[in-house]
Amino acid sequence: MLAPRYALAFARRSATKQVALASTAVDTDGSQSQSSGEPVKPQTKQSRAIRTRRPRISLQHPREWNRPLAFGVLPAFDEALKIIKEDSIALKDEVKALEGAIAREKETPQPDQHALRVLEDKLRILEVQSEINFPQVRWKCANGMADMSKAVDRHLLEQRWRKEGALDLLMERIHQMKVVPDVLPDIHPSLDLRVNFPRVKSNTGLQATVSKAVYEHVEPGVFLLPEQTVEPPRIYATVFHPEERLYTLLMIDPDFPDETNRTFQTYLHWLQPNIPLSSVSTSPVPNLNTHTTYIPPHPQRGTTYHRYTILLLPQHSRLSIHMVAKDKRAGFDVRAFMEQHGLDRNVGGGAHMWREVWSEGVPAVYKDILKTMEPKFGRMPKADRYGDFRGKKRYV
Repeated sequence: MLAPRYALAFARRSATKQVALASTAVDTDGSQSQSSGEPVKPQTKQSRAIRTRRPRISLQHPREWNRPLAFGVLPAFDEALKIIKEDSIALKDEVKALEGAIAREKETPQPDQHALRVLEDKLRILEVQSEINFPQVRWKCANGMADMSKAVDRHLLEQRWRKEGALDLLMERIHQMKVVPDVLPDIHPSLDLRVNFPRVKSNTGLQATVSKAVYEHVEPGVFLLPEQTVEPPRIYATVFHPEERLYTLLMIDPDFPDETNRTFQTYLHWLQPNIPLSSVSTSPVPNLNTHTTYIPPHPQRGTTYHRYTILLLPQHSRLSIHMVAKDKRAGFDVRAFMEQHGLDRNVGGGAHMWREVWSEGVPAVYKDILKTMEPKFGRMPKADRYGDFRGKKRYV
């Protein structure tokens, strides 16, 4: 007599053989019935898109967090969630008491500003601590469903940006490419600034074709084609303060040739002051081309790569800045501009950079946008020390 597992295997093999014989019989009958009629047409297989098992998760396609273990499966897990909940309730009671103390301090005739700042800082810390240990809160932030109106979600996203490599990569490229100190003595980013340009569809070496509908993220320091940067980029800024603050956007090229002095100067490509940003601002940032309009990068023929740099600088108040004409953008002094308008790089802000070299798309920028002749640069020809002796008889 067969053991249970061998019996089960034998039954499966028998069933498989019966299904195969039945399908063969059906195919034989079908072929015989069709042989008397019209000729058999070859069957074409229709390709079917394979769906991923896990649906896409985002704010537009949200999902709810589910417990990894049901109640009672692991008592230690249930007890841990219970302790986290009790701790959260106690911290929220402290938050309410602290909010009352802040309100009473503000109602006094002469509130102590230093004491208020200390209480508000403590309030933000308690708000974060009261929610940060819940697994559903961390899961939502890790899967793109963070609510930027909540202090805990802002804290988790900022820590992720600072510790998981995005900020490190930006600072590495900025220092490797000598943006610091060529543009500014130092930069201390406090917000996540991302730049998107159209994707290259084809590049034959003579002319590149870009997609006007598909934009992709630009990694700091990479090479882009001038054909990609004809239109202004889409700017995404993730800021971590709930209140609305004003920023100034600058896009510059510190490698613009200075023919007179045989060196380099800074060229202003883009300027937009008084940009309101907060943690709940829409992305990409709208209305960025209403002041000093965007001029596409146009690295000159014969020059090395250009470091195109975007700065998002925090303002202390609303600024009144005159527009810069197209013929006045060369020789722009970033440091003098910041000093004139009270823009402090130590307060924070954002930065991004990429590189470009000359390609076949640059002449169109000079012709259609700048309305000037395209310059050509190169190395100075070396003096021929033997030019006077060439063509003469040597031994006469």
